[in-house]
Amino acid sequence: MNPHDLSDLRAEFDKFVKDKCDVDPETGTQRDRDAGDKEDDEPVPQFVDALLSKLLAPEQSGVYLSRLDIKRIAEAIDESIPIKERDKMVKALFRHTTKQQYLIDAFEEVDKHINGRILIYTELSEAFPASKEIFDNNIVKAKKTMKMFDTIINDFEEIEPTDDPLMI
Repeated sequence: MNPHDLSDLRAEFDKFVKDKCDVDPETGTQRDRDAGDKEDDEPVPQFVDALLSKLLAPEQSGVYLSRLDIKRIAEAIDESIPIKERDKMVKALFRHTTKQQYLIDAFEEVDKHINGRILIYTELSEAFPASKEIFDNNIVKAKKTMKMFDTIINDFEEIEPTDDPLMI
């Protein structure tokens, strides 16, 4: 091989790493991939804060929803959200909610994931009877979390894009 070709390849590789990978081209510092963008700073509906504190904490909800679970929930309702921190993903999922039907569809998908966990907990409690109390406790928490979704849906007021809050 020609040594000149290798130096061109090396220069091209260095440029790629500098532009695309882990270094900010302007400052030369490493990028924080979870730092977010302008969209992460946009306001979210009020119910999202309560949802985050209950849904994403396994101690509260009885289940753990991973980034991949949240991504699958979004895809099931024809939404596209980037993989970030779990709370940012949930905020992105509900940020522009204006219709109650959207909430119903989203929470039905979350229910499917939670019911899958409940099924796993049930199988594990049968396989390991000494741990049944722990799994039963998580099942109770999971069902309580799913009831919270109904409350959020019932309390949600639809917003029309043409509605002007200042017009009476």
